[in-house]
Amino acid sequence: MSQILIVEDETIIRSALRRLLEKHDFNVQDAESVDEATQRFNLNDFNLIITDLRLPGAPGTDLIKLAGSVPVLIMTSYASLRSAVDAMKMGAVDYIAKPFDHDEMLNSVRNILAHRQAPASVQELSENQEDSEQKTHIIGSCQPMQDLFKRIHKVAKTDATVLIQGESGTGKELAARAIHEQSDRSKSPMICVNCAAIPETLIESELFGHEKGAFTGANNQRNGLIEAADGGSLFLDEIGELPLEAQARLLRFLQEGEIRRVGSVQSKKVNVRLIAATHRNLKSLAKSGDFREDLYYRLYVMELRIPPLRERGDDIIEIADQLLASTAKRMGESPLHFSHHAIKTMRRYQWPGNVRELENAIERAVILTDDNEISTELLGLDIEGPDLASLEQNYVSQTPPPSRKAVHDNTGSAGLSLDDYFQRFVLENQDCMSETELAKKLGVSRKCLWERRQKLGIPRKPKK
Repeated sequence: MSQILIVEDETIIRSALRRLLEKHDFNVQDAESVDEATQRFNLNDFNLIITDLRLPGAPGTDLIKLAGSVPVLIMTSYASLRSAVDAMKMGAVDYIAKPFDHDEMLNSVRNILAHRQAPASVQELSENQEDSEQKTHIIGSCQPMQDLFKRIHKVAKTDATVLIQGESGTGKELAARAIHEQSDRSKSPMICVNCAAIPETLIESELFGHEKGAFTGANNQRNGLIEAADGGSLFLDEIGELPLEAQARLLRFLQEGEIRRVGSVQSKKVNVRLIAATHRNLKSLAKSGDFREDLYYRLYVMELRIPPLRERGDDIIEIADQLLASTAKRMGESPLHFSHHAIKTMRRYQWPGNVRELENAIERAVILTDDNEISTELLGLDIEGPDLASLEQNYVSQTPPPSRKAVHDNTGSAGLSLDDYFQRFVLENQDCMSETELAKKLGVSRKCLWERRQKLGIPRKPKK
């Protein structure tokens, strides 16, 4: 069982984080400061240290040197995000912004521990590469994934801008890391930025930095995340959410290889390789004016498409077996296996949340199981009713999808994409159906229904 030390001076955050990690079978100790941590514990006894950046007395970054080879994960607020990047340069393994989502924290912890402990065989990119054996965390034997691995291998050796497209949960960041780690920049930093997670008012300052006095609260000059990635790679996740003003600055950076801090008149040359990712259709956004067309074509040098899990055939079972083995080991369980019916169900299920949903389903099943077999019921998969993939075959065509207004009109269904059909079905039936009934008719779980409502901006009907 992995040993984790939390160093956080805010009692509420420290207690909540401890409960979260202990609930997921980690052995956790905590302290309020660096001094308390070093006095009470031998830091080398831990597999991971999670510390706040700002602590009473010594800063959390002091633990990086004191902990030696033990990885240190820095927690920080958005206001001090740049300091977290500086901490990574000092040797921190990663940083996470507060307030953080529980799943985000758990995924970060697991990735750090897996990277530190997993044998190389678990990280194979492809055993069948003819030229050389490449390493990454992506698993897949189907032909689309083999083609993806070859493209990653080819593009990694260049400095070309890469646009990774794929649904949420397919592993776009893993593909970006594979590109960076196989490139000549692998010894330089890779800075990851989720454009949807940073407030719109802060995004330009975070990316490009600012001068002292550039705006209210800018008490000091700060370097931007692009500048922090100088010599390495910058990964912009969910780039489709980037505001238009920031898009203009990013375009100049791509064209000229230089940046200008907010409030500065001087430009600075930087050597940064850009990797971007999105689950949205940037071409459609560019046509509608929601994304700069010139930036789209600058990004569209090399496109990598990660197929959704439902299109990957037996990869589903291969990934599930790997996840089951690693989850059982992490939780101290004896070896587990899937029932025959569970395997059939996983193949039939559409996996709207892709690999992330599969990982969560398996973790839930391992927690709940009373024997060494994982059943369909433990996975919690609902495949009753018509699934969305079948509906898509009936409603998608080569004609352009209708506008939002057309979805509200009582017109025929020809020409609707899958998302358009989903939107139309929900809007037309939510007055007479409960959320459970809607989900059942669509062949998805209530959680999937909620996630798609968020993605497509479909509000629930107010209760009377």
